[in-house]
Amino acid sequence: MCGIVGYLGEKNTKEILLSGLKELEYRGYDSAGIAVLQDDNFESYKAVGKLVNLEEKTKDFTTESFAVGIGHTRWATHGKPTELNAHPHLGESSYVVHNGIIENYAELKKQLQADGVTFLSQTDTEVIVHLFEKNLKDASSAFEAFEQTIQEIQGAYAILLVTKSEDKTIFFAKYGSPMLVGINAEGEKYFASSDTPLIGHCTDVNYFEDGDYGYVDAQSIALFDKEGRKKEPHFTKLSTNKLSAQKDGYRFFMEKEIYEQSNVITDTLLGRLCEEEVLFDELDTQLFDGIEEIKLCACGTSYHSALSASYMFERYSKIKTSVEIASEFRYRQPIMSKDTLFVVISQSGETADTLETLKMAKKAGLKTLVICNVDNSSMVRLADACILTRAGVEKGVASTKAFATQVTVFWMLSLYVAKLRDTLSQEELSRQIKLLREIPTSVKVEDAMHERIKRLSKRYLHGHGFFFIGRDLFFPLALEGALKLKEISYLHAEGYPSGEMKHGPIALADPELFTIALLPQHLLYEKSKSNVEELSARDSTICAISPLEFDKADDFIQTKKHNDYMLEFFEMMVVVQLLSLEISVRLGNDVDMPRNLAKSVTVE
Repeated sequence: MCGIVGYLGEKNTKEILLSGLKELEYRGYDSAGIAVLQDDNFESYKAVGKLVNLEEKTKDFTTESFAVGIGHTRWATHGKPTELNAHPHLGESSYVVHNGIIENYAELKKQLQADGVTFLSQTDTEVIVHLFEKNLKDASSAFEAFEQTIQEIQGAYAILLVTKSEDKTIFFAKYGSPMLVGINAEGEKYFASSDTPLIGHCTDVNYFEDGDYGYVDAQSIALFDKEGRKKEPHFTKLSTNKLSAQKDGYRFFMEKEIYEQSNVITDTLLGRLCEEEVLFDELDTQLFDGIEEIKLCACGTSYHSALSASYMFERYSKIKTSVEIASEFRYRQPIMSKDTLFVVISQSGETADTLETLKMAKKAGLKTLVICNVDNSSMVRLADACILTRAGVEKGVASTKAFATQVTVFWMLSLYVAKLRDTLSQEELSRQIKLLREIPTSVKVEDAMHERIKRLSKRYLHGHGFFFIGRDLFFPLALEGALKLKEISYLHAEGYPSGEMKHGPIALADPELFTIALLPQHLLYEKSKSNVEELSARDSTICAISPLEFDKADDFIQTKKHNDYMLEFFEMMVVVQLLSLEISVRLGNDVDMPRNLAKSVTVE
């Protein structure tokens, strides 16, 4: 979710870069930097924290004639948020900014260090600039060296590079991470990760396709495809509405955030998966010394992710786990023993009830851990340890990608603890890690699926309520699906364990009661199917979500067949999010700003 900007022209380059980075703040970041090349001279500035810190550092710097510049807001993946790890990264005479992940960076770094190259940062990005400069020594031109560099790196990237050997040029490459270039009548060139930094500066933009690379100078844009063939840019008119541009063409921020879950989960996984183990560099393994219980405490959607975690900790890590609603835990005089790791979960890190329980745990002398999306938030500062979910800014009040990244973190953490406690075989641990790598694919929204849910949604606009039902890990998902629908459609919905229907709730069953049934193939399918049949026999309207056809369903949303119920979980998560979205849209509600709700709940 990092942000990139670039500029080539005669205006105040620093101001254009800082202004562009400000427009990308919504993507989330923990450090920022710029580099400007003018008259064969580089000026570079970096700062940790918010852009105001970078603005302060650059207050006496300005450009008054032609210059090229690049800027970056960084969300830490490889290496902590420090000035050394912030972009742009420096070679001997070049600077680079990069979004994404260089998968073969360790191998390249080892080769470069053997050649005498000294690395200053912990990032994967730094290999790009050193590899470029190594290639430059034997290449006939800077572009040939850049082209060779792109061929040698593997992974996902959006790259801007400037070098003294071509001091009026910006080199670019895009694969898997968003980037576009904009132009105007004055011959200036602007780069950015999304439209918003270019609005007001450019009239037309070209969105790069995966594999595109090339360079720009004052006179031209040279663009090549992944096969190295020259191609013409395809320019389209730039929107003048910044809010609309931030939505990247989606109708609502919530819709955009559902679609970008694949990318943000990739960010959540970055640098944390090896072939045989999960790595959390931010955790001291001693955090788990003497721990016999994990207590999870949260509110709302984060409570549902905590419930999901409880299944995984007990199943994989073989450790006693309990889950608490923060607003209740505060007042019931709980017994807190020091062999308990107290874990709080919050998207914002400021949720008042949850923050107070963290203070209680600290006062009682418990070890504490926070799972959070916002660095430097109150909970992050207070807890003994922190794992950041890296979801980026979530503008829709009804949480989607925050939940997805929290569950991803908990899956990884349960395997991390399993390794420490030796509760899973190495074979099973490797299998689970392989599954983790498949999450981004399982949450990608397919057009056919979304279109089916759109059509289906018109049948669910009335009635006296919804049951979302699921067993085991799919019970917390049922709770989350019901909460999403309540939040944005204002229809009554409840989440239940499938087996609880006959213990009271089934009394409500009739044709005007809609049951959304989660039926994973690989987890208690026959048991869950039997519970749904009980509702069907009592005339409840059934919408089954499953990879297997169910003849008792009135409506059926077919998911893909996966090898494990965890991947089924993530795909069904997307389905219930989209169903809630489309029902709300049909009802004419404000999806992003539902009534009576706030994004960060900082009061009791």
